[in-house]
Amino acid sequence: MTTSDIVQKLWNLCDVLRDDGINYSDYVTELVLLLFIKMEHENLASGVIKQPLLPEYARWTQLRGLSGIKLLNTYRRTLQQLSESTSPRIAAIYANAQTSLNEPRHLEQLISDLDRIDWFDTDKDGLGDLYEGLLEKNASETKSGAGQYFTPRPLIDAMIAVMRPQVGETIQDPAAGTAGFLIAADRAIRARTDDLLDLTEASRAYQIRKAYTGMELVPNTRRLALMNCLLHGIEGDNEGAIHLGNTLGTAGQRLPKSDIILSNPPFGTAKGGGGPTRDDLTYVTSNKQLAFVQHIIKHLKDGGRAAVVLPDNVLFEAGVGADIRRALMDKCRLHTILRLPTGIFYAQGVKTNVLFFEKVGEAATGSTKDLWVYDMRANAPKFGKRTPLASAHFADFVTAYGDDANGKSPRTDGGEQSRWRKFSREWIRDEKQDSLDIAWLKDDSVENAADLPEPAMLAREISEELNAALEELQGILAELGEGAE
Repeated sequence: MTTSDIVQKLWNLCDVLRDDGINYSDYVTELVLLLFIKMEHENLASGVIKQPLLPEYARWTQLRGLSGIKLLNTYRRTLQQLSESTSPRIAAIYANAQTSLNEPRHLEQLISDLDRIDWFDTDKDGLGDLYEGLLEKNASETKSGAGQYFTPRPLIDAMIAVMRPQVGETIQDPAAGTAGFLIAADRAIRARTDDLLDLTEASRAYQIRKAYTGMELVPNTRRLALMNCLLHGIEGDNEGAIHLGNTLGTAGQRLPKSDIILSNPPFGTAKGGGGPTRDDLTYVTSNKQLAFVQHIIKHLKDGGRAAVVLPDNVLFEAGVGADIRRALMDKCRLHTILRLPTGIFYAQGVKTNVLFFEKVGEAATGSTKDLWVYDMRANAPKFGKRTPLASAHFADFVTAYGDDANGKSPRTDGGEQSRWRKFSREWIRDEKQDSLDIAWLKDDSVENAADLPEPAMLAREISEELNAALEELQGILAELGEGAE
């Protein structure tokens, strides 16, 4: 049984939750509350961990020995007790946790089905990979917005491959989602250090407890991130590596300066008073990505490096957008932009890029001399379920980027027909008026109507999205109704 087989089995358990009226978008959150208890049980049984994190009353064996209403009441009480735990980490993971299950037989079925899975008859490296696979499945299968905080793993791996995180560096994601960037960075370091066994005890403790930090605005997403980190051996501080809060508010000001920042900030413009409220950002904007760019510049150490996923509008927006880009190119050495293909995020039409830069200093000017652009978008495959994005698609970019994490390896401009070209800071200023939306390859696929989906397929996708949105709205209305009661 492969990891994907087990992930599919876990996903199929969501049918049980649907039978109990669980909202479609809440499947994974509901399942992982129980799954985390089961995974700790398996890790203890296999010797992966020596000491339990959960208290005696929250052990899998306690739940497995009960049935009927006694089981459901015990489980509800267990979640309540965990949310009030004296352990800051446990209290953070189970903050405000409660089950929406109403039928005892459904909880019994979930426990029975989880027990029937042969957890270690698989090619996985650990239970954390199964958990991460479930998050990825949720992001790819649902249309209700789960994918907005889930960056495709091949893209993350490519960014990690060129950024080359090192032992002892502090690594931050100010829009952490389910902590995919931090876990990938840790995985790369563990692969080079025999799972940290090559390190001194002090260095090992630093990697586990101090190296990684992040912030997430949505409580349930933060819960997923904390569980994900723990299952991958990242403990963080007392409350875990991922802090709950708004990076664009005062909480974000408390994030430390870091050696590396890796992030995919949320897309869109803040509405309804949800714009940045912190007073340390130079440029006032309601554009969340532009505000995150300012945070990242400010929270990089001098000499630190960043790789950030940003939509096209950040590259060409005039006014304050141009001011922020100029500040970026002054304070940092912006050396590489990767133009990503469309269709790799949940919103199919979103056009995105990865900006790679090195912080020179807050008072620096003229730090950017030359900018290299890799166009992976023009004439790219139509990515989706039928053509999934894979690590192989990034191989040429990783090779072109070179061996230096700060983009200082010797590079060769392939000319107008190449995907890899260099542009001077003067050219960007004079010819583009400081726009970074730079393209030179003719994209034949843009005008090729034969590549468009069939009308029936488009109708089906629209129907799925409308149904998912309706289910999510029904869930919100139900929650509002419960609150009114």
